[in-house]
Parts: sequence; C-alpha cells; structure tokens
Amino acid sequence: MDSTTIAHQVASFLLETEAVKLRPEQPFRWSSGWNSPIYCDNRVTLSFPYIRSYIKQQLAEMVKQNFPEAEAIAGVATAGIAQGALVADQLEMPFLYVRPQPKSHGMANQIEGKLVPGQKVVMVEDLISTGGSSLKAAEAVRSAGGNVIGMAAIFTYGFSVAEANFKEAGIALHCLSNYQALTEAAIQNGYIPEAAMQTLSEWRKSPATWKV
Repeated sequence: MDSTTIAHQVASFLLETEAVKLRPEQPFRWSSGWNSPIYCDNRVTLSFPYIRSYIKQQLAEMVKQNFPEAEAIAGVATAGIAQGALVADQLEMPFLYVRPQPKSHGMANQIEGKLVPGQKVVMVEDLISTGGSSLKAAEAVRSAGGNVIGMAAIFTYGFSVAEANFKEAGIALHCLSNYQALTEAAIQNGYIPEAAMQTLSEWRKSPATWKV
C-alpha cells in the first residue's frame, strides 16, 4: 500500500472516530493562543480496536522501512505512550517513554524504562504541530545517552516551522497522514462543504495570525 493511500485511510479514520473535528466557521482556541478550524486528539482512536490495530501496524511498518537499524521505541508522553507501546510490541522491541519534565518525587525520572547507552531509538508521537514538545523529549533521550535516529507520528499539520525544527535537530520525521490528506478526505466524505477548503487552506498558511 502506497503512502498516499495510507494517508487518506488514516485521515478517514480520524474523521470517522471524531479524533479530528473541523469547525471552519467556529474555530477552536489552542493552548498556544492560536485560533484553529481543526482540533485533533488521536488518543480517541485507541477506543476502536480495528482502527487502533491498523495505525499500530502502519506505524510499525514505517519504522521497519525507514529505520531498520532501530533498537528501541520511545513514546512521547502522554499521547504517544499508548501508541509507542503498541508499536514496540508489534516490533518486539524494548519500550520506554519520556515525560515533559522529570518527576518531582521518587527517582525524579524523566525517562521511564531501560535506556541502554548508545541504543538506537525511534520516538513515537501521535501529533506534530510545531514539533517543540516532541523534540524536547528526543533531546531528553539524547542527554541520557540514547541515539535518537528518527520520529514516527500519526498525523502532522505540516507547518514549515516544524520542518525547520526537525531539520535543525537532525531528526528524520515520518508521519502516516497529514493536513492535505485530511481536508481532502473531509470533503470527499461529506464532513465539510468544498467551499470551506479556502478557509482551511488560509489557516494552514499562517496559523498564528489566522482569524475567521
């Protein structure tokens, strides 16, 4: 199955499960302060066994094809933990996960699981916006002695700032689906009218300043 077909299938699943909601005329407000016609929470797909399995299998295949030298999988907390564990199980690889910051008690761990120095690690994330939190987790693994060779995610908005951030960090990013595939699937399946495409495209170009 080619990447375009997979991207559209995953996009259709995200819409079907309402992991993604589109409201071009009544935008959401992100924690960053951005106004957005789209809200995405891919954790919803975990409640649908068939879809959960499909995403797991495609992420695992993505890791095998793009990072054949991988030795461990690391989930980015919190949304990437379940997906990462599923992928690690599918690939029969060690699994660990990374918190946004160290715990304030106990062993004060930021990384949970056994990380072997020099171990080649692929990070798993559910969603890429600017890439900031994902790359912060990758840096924590690197600081602890791991060798982060790439990141695999379910969905990306495809912002240029994210592309620049991953390039600067020297981390290859591969995603199952993307914003273009999502908007195309939304129109094809009748979730939004075709007239809304212009609004969705305008937001994608300048999300930080976009207003209805």
